Amino acid sequence: MNNSRLVKISKYLSKHLRHTPEEIGIILAEGGWVSVAELMEASQKKGFFFTRAELEEVVAKSDKKRFSFDSTGELIRANQGHSVEVDLQLTATAPPKVLYHGTGANAVVSILQNGLCKMSRHHVHLSADVTTAKKVGMRHGKPVVFAVDAAIMYQDGYEFYCSENNVWLVDRVPPKYLQQLPN
Repeated sequence: MNNSRLVKISKYLSKHLRHTPEEIGIILAEGGWVSVAELMEASQKKGFFFTRAELEEVVAKSDKKRFSFDSTGELIRANQGHSVEVDLQLTATAPPKVLYHGTGANAVVSILQNGLCKMSRHHVHLSADVTTAKKVGMRHGKPVVFAVDAAIMYQDGYEFYCSENNVWLVDRVPPKYLQQLPN
């Protein structure tokens, strides 16, 4: 399958498994799961067709591992990034000493004043490495990367979660735990 088709399906899945499931008539179960058959049927009713093989390729080849199947292969979900209420059944875990957050240069002043806020999402998303954070920041213009003192935050009582695709999640990051990295 060509890459543009994969991207189109991935964007469609992101929209409906993370933000607007009701728009195509699906309901996310506990953990954010939905039946693959139900997703495909609902999508077809809305005029967006994809095969099971295409869906499997999107899940397997997604560079950010945005989606996953359950152990049976009959359920699918977005791993994180939801703006709709969903319990992803994540377990709090100790983070690495330092995590990273990538953003656009236009957000720096606000972040330095207010810290990192989850905005319309369930959590602030953090990366375990600078390269990934920089890639995320590039989606928002000129990239800026912040180092997050996750070890001290954890010591201070903040809960961290790691999604299935290794994105670190936290409710917020106050400014005192942030350090802007040089470009």
